[in-house]
Amino acid sequence: MRELAPDVVLMDVRMPEIDGIRATEQILRAMPRPPRVVVVTTFENDAYVYEALRAGAAGFLLKRADADSLVQAVRIEARSDSLLFPAAVRALAAEHGRAKPAPPAWVARLTGRESEVLRLMAAGLTNAEIAGRMGVGAATVKTHVASVLAKTGARDRTQAVIAAYEAGFMNTD
Repeated sequence: MRELAPDVVLMDVRMPEIDGIRATEQILRAMPRPPRVVVVTTFENDAYVYEALRAGAAGFLLKRADADSLVQAVRIEARSDSLLFPAAVRALAAEHGRAKPAPPAWVARLTGRESEVLRLMAAGLTNAEIAGRMGVGAATVKTHVASVLAKTGARDRTQAVIAAYEAGFMNTD
């Protein structure tokens, strides 16, 4: 896989010998420029999907998806511009997330604009859509997204959104 250096990997969550969660962790750890991993599964509300997202998968896709949806998902992940199925990620985080008793320190370090950007990321908006909603330029949004990722310690938007739900951030105003 290192020789091929893919931008996006489609990963079946349930495989023989090694499951998709462990395979995702290994790929992300082993590659100098890790690909975006999209988990392919039968059920959208599956504990395995949530664990794969926590392990570093960027999104997921249902096995029953048509070819156009598959191509669109790969393109979205290649751009790293928005979440796949934000409503399903929210539902998974609510069902399987482990809320911490006290919010992590990064929550207090977010500026008001960064907090707003994180909430809009969780809603699945692209940088361009966030820029339009906030009345700022796309470059400004990109800067805020980078800051959110750094402060949350997240590798990508999906990981930041999961961290936000698990910290209880999405339940605050």
